[in-house]
Amino acid sequence: MLVRVRSSSVLGVSAIPVDVEVDVAGGMPRFQLVGLAGGAVQESVVRVGAAVRNLGFKLPSKRVTVNLAPADLRKEGTAFDLPIAAALLGACGLIPAQALDGLHLAGELSLSGELKPTRGVLPMAIAAKRAGARAFLVPVANALEAAAVDGLAVEPVRHLGQLAAWAQGKAQFGALPTGDRQLALTGGALDLCDVAGQEGAKRALEIAASGDHNLLLFGPPGSGKTMLARRLAGLLPPLALDEALEATAVHSVAGLLRDRGLLGERPFRAPHHSISDAGLIGGSSTPRPGEVSLAHRGVLFLDELPEFRRHVLESLRQPLEDGDVILSRAGHTVRYPAEFQLVAAMNPCPCGFLGDARRACLCGDEQLLRYRRRVSGPLLDRIDLHVDVPAVPCDRLQGAGTGESTAEVSLRVRGARERQRARGSSNARLRGGALRRHCALDLAAREVLARAAQRLGLSARAHDRILRVARTIADLEGAARVEARHLLEAVQYRALDRLATTEAK
Repeated sequence: MLVRVRSSSVLGVSAIPVDVEVDVAGGMPRFQLVGLAGGAVQESVVRVGAAVRNLGFKLPSKRVTVNLAPADLRKEGTAFDLPIAAALLGACGLIPAQALDGLHLAGELSLSGELKPTRGVLPMAIAAKRAGARAFLVPVANALEAAAVDGLAVEPVRHLGQLAAWAQGKAQFGALPTGDRQLALTGGALDLCDVAGQEGAKRALEIAASGDHNLLLFGPPGSGKTMLARRLAGLLPPLALDEALEATAVHSVAGLLRDRGLLGERPFRAPHHSISDAGLIGGSSTPRPGEVSLAHRGVLFLDELPEFRRHVLESLRQPLEDGDVILSRAGHTVRYPAEFQLVAAMNPCPCGFLGDARRACLCGDEQLLRYRRRVSGPLLDRIDLHVDVPAVPCDRLQGAGTGESTAEVSLRVRGARERQRARGSSNARLRGGALRRHCALDLAAREVLARAAQRLGLSARAHDRILRVARTIADLEGAARVEARHLLEAVQYRALDRLATTEAK
């Protein structure tokens, strides 16, 4: 007897429908799995067999063939356990096969038959809805994740025996588990007024949040660079529904969602400087999203930037420019979204006290040059705002809590973003003709930009980034045109000579 059910195979952050066909026929007893199955899928034969036996069912001594179609698509992961088990029970006549019609299933089985959570359920749920599934059966731990897709009936399954009893009309599935349908990643918004002093850096943070710009903070240890970076996510507007679905899909594929639904806040990722290029960008033999994709629609914070390995930092250049990561493996190519805001922090020198009036710098010229060369010019070119964060005098530390709050600044940020939305793109992503059209300059502004380009030796990319930052400053003021004063402020955030040359001490 042949029984067919539906499941999905995750490729990148989307899912491709897969037919799980089980045929039970006479012949030499054997269990054969075909359809270009990966290692974890091939092992499902053992898990499914043990789970069915531990339910008290006796499988017939016949030839069992399992086909995963399309056969030219490689299948990975443990999500095929539940659909294979359900189709097997139907093909053996242990449950009514017609009860499985129109269902989509996904889930990993333990040997006892309990359902364990699996990766990529949200993309699978989207694929199930598009295919017109009657219901989507998933492990309880993945139910809220799947329920984020409107219009899809989700049934949480705790045990394979529960599915068998439901198919036989002896039981019903339970209600969706209680829990947060939105997942907060940042632990609550940190308030900008808690940062004492650093008015210039706070202004740069506001500009970065308003225009989606990348930001580099450099200053001595303890000056507040990390405090400032962790407050950027709170200045950004809430995730729209489509943005939340995109970001949640990445976390779902990475297996970071358990008993949670859509992301409620913008992601904030802060990997350690010992991370590999595969950990940052994504990869391994079975592609998985890296930190740049987990920060999609949020913030990626790289503290102690020069401590990251050079080739790891250089791998950031393509995602910063294109907003995605493309990983090519034998037989397939995977794309992960990676539209994030980069916030990096670094000391001015290895000891951290170059230019600090409190302590003398002990670094030699060669040490300083070697330290700064760890961050390449092309990477710095892709960071819009370079901000000095000096040490705060002790007498000013008592001023924490007296400045503008995150709520006050975020109102201006939202206003500037609304102006950009009306133009169709954030300022950081203006390209070509749109950049020239929305950043048209009068004679005085062109002279300011020409002098800055000559004095700082700006590349064409840095030239355009100054225009984008100036456009954001103008949007914060509600100005229709980019004027000379906006460019003068934007130029202050492109002090490349500070990082590219050795300063005299």
